[in-house]
Amino acid sequence: MSTKWISFLLMVPFLCYFSPGRCGKVLVFPMEYSHWINIKTILDELIQRGHEVTVLLPSASVFVDPNESPTIKFEPYTSSLSKSDIEDLSQRCLHQVISGLSQEPFWTYHSRLQEIFRGFSDTVEQVCKDLVLNKEVMTKLRRSKFDAVLADAFAPCGELLAELLKLPLVYTLRFFPGYTYEQHSGGLPVPPSYVPLPMSQLTDHMTFMERVGNMLFLLYSNFWLEVFTVERWDWFYSDVLGRPTTLSETMAKADIWLIRTYWDIEFPRPFLPNFEFVGGLHCKPAKPLPKEMEDFVQSSGDEGVVVFSLGSMVSNVTEERANVIASALAQIPQKVVWKFHGKKPDTLGSNTWLYKWIPQNDLLGHPKTKAFITHGGTNGVYEAIYHGVPMVGIPLFADQPDNIVRLVAKGAAVRLNFHTMTKSDLLNALEAVIYDPFYKENAMRLSRIHHDQPVKPLDRAVFWIEFVMRHKGAKHLRPAVHDLTWLQYHSLDVIAFLLACVAAVTFIFTKGCVLCCRRLAKSERKKHRD
Repeated sequence: MSTKWISFLLMVPFLCYFSPGRCGKVLVFPMEYSHWINIKTILDELIQRGHEVTVLLPSASVFVDPNESPTIKFEPYTSSLSKSDIEDLSQRCLHQVISGLSQEPFWTYHSRLQEIFRGFSDTVEQVCKDLVLNKEVMTKLRRSKFDAVLADAFAPCGELLAELLKLPLVYTLRFFPGYTYEQHSGGLPVPPSYVPLPMSQLTDHMTFMERVGNMLFLLYSNFWLEVFTVERWDWFYSDVLGRPTTLSETMAKADIWLIRTYWDIEFPRPFLPNFEFVGGLHCKPAKPLPKEMEDFVQSSGDEGVVVFSLGSMVSNVTEERANVIASALAQIPQKVVWKFHGKKPDTLGSNTWLYKWIPQNDLLGHPKTKAFITHGGTNGVYEAIYHGVPMVGIPLFADQPDNIVRLVAKGAAVRLNFHTMTKSDLLNALEAVIYDPFYKENAMRLSRIHHDQPVKPLDRAVFWIEFVMRHKGAKHLRPAVHDLTWLQYHSLDVIAFLLACVAAVTFIFTKGCVLCCRRLAKSERKKHRD
């Protein structure tokens, strides 16, 4: 451990001593890959402020490396799954998604995604069982007297842990398909008339048929989630807690939802006081590049550099796709830094260097960087926005297509199809974002919006975690929607009552008119007889 970290660890007790009541203990139930990269930024900041952070680490974890985080305390526990099980599942899912699944018709695509998610859910459920049914670990956690639980809402279990330990809960989340968790468990309003659902690939200005599709997708997502949670999670939570409950009911007890986007790429929409948008919290000013990479970047001259990455999960692409991409990159005057695993493409040009890892944020912040070829992951997209770099989006799965749709709508990116793009498609897209000032100007506009915030996203995220610890929760921000039935929330009972009143008044008025008419008619007949 470096001298810097040793000095910091020695200072933590003094930080707590001189700031009584501020330092707390946070228990974290994390996710893997890019989710961990994002949440780790929050954990590092909490530690800098004197808090104690404990991360639950199953033996099957494949991405979280305790050796890379010496200031974080890890609580390991044995999982019945192995690392190879998790890796096999991840690669299997990626293979299905990347190898043409996105080319399927809309409903076929989402049906197949459900199958993939069920496999993911089985894995998460097993990891959760290994934790909450481990009496030794749970006893230790209860004795540790934590102040709050921080969890990723995409993977169930954090809310169950918070319920068992009787602790307030803070969620971090990008989205769940159809906004089902946010809507049903968080109470977030989702008007389908102008709020495009995640994975719908729509904007907030929809045609009539797009609104029809958005509504159908909302109903479909809600129905599927209801079936899924009943058969997969509700019985498990009820069994562990010893009383009838549901996943949605347990998630609804969350105090704060930290959403990993912001209004720079989000379309305006209603939200609640316990939802905080903190997109780009991991972004920071660029640091100097390693000497070899800096020399390569500087050798680009006035033409500059293109950065290319498909993220932390995609380890390789097919040889055919790699060669198409490499042949296009070989023809541009810019130098290219490409994060790439696998066999070196035969068509690779001398202007392109391959790296298994790149300092992406530092490259995007370099003054010579002209464009970013990205799969559209939220972390990478926000780093590009932070530094004002226009993008060529090649989305693959999950939130990536929606992120790119938003960037295209805001004029900061060009979108390509990974499976069908040709060499000329990629060349034309790069030429557009590099030489057409429209894209650079819009990327800089989004960057100015992102930077022009009264409080930095990371500071807001940490503030709300500290707020929850200080006040033992944030129930005063919890909307009353959680206490209403579906009929009450949509005011269907009120509408039915008012319609009944109108019907009753109409009936009485009609009956009165009929009676009056009959009496008048009877009176007229009587006059005629007389």
